[in-house]
Amino acid sequence: MSYSISQVKWQQAAPLLKNIREKVFVCERRIPKKIEFDQGDRTAYHMLVCDDENQEPIATGRITPQGEISRIAVVMGYRSKKIDKYIMQGLFRVADSLALKEVFISSPLEKVEYFTQFDFYPIGSVYMEAGMPKQRMACAISRAVKHAEKAKYYLSH
Repeated sequence: MSYSISQVKWQQAAPLLKNIREKVFVCERRIPKKIEFDQGDRTAYHMLVCDDENQEPIATGRITPQGEISRIAVVMGYRSKKIDKYIMQGLFRVADSLALKEVFISSPLEKVEYFTQFDFYPIGSVYMEAGMPKQRMACAISRAVKHAEKAKYYLSH
């Protein structure tokens, strides 16, 4: 299988991005729509992953101009394919192009160990968000870019 990852603008790709996030966050995780979709969508840089075989949108993620990575969503049938790594690598490249020094993520508590593989480290204490325990994590962009350079995927704008 092959996948295409593109950096997209919310204004043009909102229906596709919303569809993925509604399946993952609203339907599966029961996060209210009013929390899932916020003003950050309009100013964030979004990644969209499509399955090259059927052209279906299968994953997304975003990064704000300040370096906050969030809304990483992969539809259920593709989670075993490690598509989330492509999203992270694309977001790291965006952060590098913005000349950010550091990126951040609010990790669900059960995913903290997962994000350490991308050289994220915990900062502060655990807190609650949308009824879920979260841990804020950070990563120096110089370390994150090393992960992006290892990736072999098609990146387009």
